[in-house]
This record gives sequence, C-alpha cells and structure tokens, in this order.
Amino acid sequence: MKRKGSLYAAVCSLDNLELADQRARIGKSKQKGVLIHDQNRAANLLSLQEQLANKTYKTSRYDVFIIRDPKEREIYRLPYFPDRIAHHAIMNVLKPILLPVFTADSYSCIEGKGTHSASRALQTALKDKAGTVYGLKLDIRKFYPSIDHAILKQLLRRKVKDADLLWLIDEIIDSAPGLPIGNYLSQYLANFYLTYFDHWLKEEKKVKYYFRYADDIVVLGPDKPYLHQVLGEIRLYLETELKLEIKGNYQVFPVVARSLDFVGYRHYHTHKLLRKRIKQRWARNRNPKAEPSYKGLAKHCDAIHLTKKLNHEQIQRAEHKSRNNSFQGREDKNCQSTQQRDHRS
Repeated sequence: MKRKGSLYAAVCSLDNLELADQRARIGKSKQKGVLIHDQNRAANLLSLQEQLANKTYKTSRYDVFIIRDPKEREIYRLPYFPDRIAHHAIMNVLKPILLPVFTADSYSCIEGKGTHSASRALQTALKDKAGTVYGLKLDIRKFYPSIDHAILKQLLRRKVKDADLLWLIDEIIDSAPGLPIGNYLSQYLANFYLTYFDHWLKEEKKVKYYFRYADDIVVLGPDKPYLHQVLGEIRLYLETELKLEIKGNYQVFPVVARSLDFVGYRHYHTHKLLRKRIKQRWARNRNPKAEPSYKGLAKHCDAIHLTKKLNHEQIQRAEHKSRNNSFQGREDKNCQSTQQRDHRS
C-alpha cells in the first residue's frame, strides 16, 4: 500500500489556507468568530502560515458543553481562527488520500454518500428476501471517546509518511481524550479508524450485506446462527485490534417482524417508513423553518399518508387560530363599544 509524502508544504501554502478559510465559513459567515477573523483576515492567515511552517502551532483551548438531543453527548468547540481553518487546511490535502481507502459500505463523511445513499443501498439488499431474513444491528460503546490515539496514529502511518504532517495531525489528536465530537477532523479520522475493519469484514470474512454509518452497523443474513457467528467475530476484532466495545443493546431479529431502524428510516423488505422518533418530532414541531427538512426526509420513503395527515392537522390548527383571532377581535370591539357607552352615560 503506497504511502504519501511531501504533503506538509501543500498544507501550509497560503493558497490552501485561503481555500480552507472559504470552506470553513460555509454556513457560518455571520458567526462571531468569523466576523472577528474578517477584521484582520490577511494578517491572520499569514500568522497561521508562519505557525505551521515553524511548527509552533498548538491547538487552542476547547469550549466543552453538553447537548441532550437526541442523546447526551459532550461537544468540543474550537475557535474559528486559527483552529477550524487549520483543520480544513489539513483535510484539503488529506481527504484525497483517505477517501480511496473507504469501502463502498461506509457512508459517513464521504461526499455523495450520506444517509440517503446508505438507506437506498440497504433497501436494495432487502430485495434478496432469502438472504436477508434476519438482521444484526449494533453500535459501539462511546465510540468517539474510546478511540485509541496510538492505534489511530499507527493506522494513519499506513497511508501517510510525511513526518511534518503527521506531527501536526498527532498534535490535534492528542489535544483531547479520544476524538472530540465537534472537531472537523474528528469525523473523518473516526471513519478512517474503522475502515480496515470494513475491509476485513468484507474481504476476509466475505460478509455480503454490511452497512456502516459512523459506528452504526447493520449486517443482514439468512439465519440467526450465521449472524451470531458474525457478531462474535466482530466483537473479537474490535476488542483486540481497535480497543472498542460493542454496546450491550445489540439485536439479532427477523426483519419482517421488526424492520431495520437505520439512518432515520425503518426498512422493511417491501417498503420503508420514517423513524418513529422523527415522526413524533415532526408532529410536535410545526415550525415553518423546520418543515422543508422533515418533508425532505419524507420524500425518500413511503410517507404519503403521514404527510397528508400532518398537512391536514396544520390546516385545522391554522383555521382554529383564525377563528379564535376573529372571535377575540369581535370581543375586543364589543368591549370597546360598551366602554364608550358607559363613558357617554
């Protein structure tokens, strides 16, 4: 496997830093960090170039906070300058090296291969009813925090030999425990951490129907014994090779009875539906700004009746609100007329 060298100069180039700045600000141009950076943009980029060239760059202090939707997670946030620009500068050079390593069965953080691609591939596999009678669904316990730095660095050295670039990536890796959720680099490095596991499962174990989105894993098979065997081999590989642990809530079950809940959809052999939690959230939150997002999800599954029902409920609520406003307007007008008559008396 050919490793890539002489990459650090490309990371440090001013053209690459300017491109990184352009990409890092997409969708964030009004954020405080971007606005502050823009007050001295040219000087900042030259300063970052100098820090990288002299290898004096050091990851800034993280702002750590917790979110609880859909599950509790610890989020790490870095300043826009210099860190988020530096991460994009690295990925501009590193991404073309990492992408060819990913298998066709991995869908996270790969351009053109997101949740909808993963869902379509799974739905296509389910057309083979005899080969997909049962499903194995699992994920990894505290995946991002559990990623071992030494193993990740070793895996990166299979593809990258540029010592200076490896120094920079190592500095960022060692800046927090595991891989911090919220870092731009983390999602790519986390996906890369499992890519040789993907190859092992597909090429050595010859697993036909396998799908992975981040650490959410689905395997399909003709019977329970086969999937329990695969589960045991997966557990052994993850524990011995990557120091990862499967969550205790893994499931082996008949697809026809349960469906496969994966990337926001419930997949059956003949159709797919929106995940129950998404349907409930959509029904509760009828914010016009969120509506296109939910309708976009519904467009990719069998949700005609759900969409009609929610649209009908929305119309009813609007009509009810209109009647209430009209009634309140008449009440206010009557009250005002009464007050005027009392005043004249």
